[in-house]
Amino acid sequence: MCLLLALLLMTALPARAELSLMMVEQPGCSHCAAWDAQIAPAYPLTPEGRAAPLIRQQLRAPLPQGVTLDRPAVFTPTFILLRDGSEAARIEGHPGEDFFWGLLGGMLDRSDPDWRNPTPD
Repeated sequence: MCLLLALLLMTALPARAELSLMMVEQPGCSHCAAWDAQIAPAYPLTPEGRAAPLIRQQLRAPLPQGVTLDRPAVFTPTFILLRDGSEAARIEGHPGEDFFWGLLGGMLDRSDPDWRNPTPD
């Protein structure tokens, strides 16, 4: 009986939002290249990168199906935090390594306060 009740409660919990970070870029963008050199190698290894996996998007390419933005990206790079495919926040430009992590952490905190505590799969 207790096992059945526990299973029912677990299925009643709301599903966790799916987060991803879309990097809008274009060929020849020196700030994109700087981000690629400074941050990209470590990004998937960080808590932020695990919470919001990176999706790369060309500036002039059509958006992936299921992605909704508040407004089109104009600058590259633009980093758009997606929550279940919809824009939750953005960083326009590459603020440098020292500021990028703090800005991204703040966006994640506002979008999903529990992002640092992932649920086991």
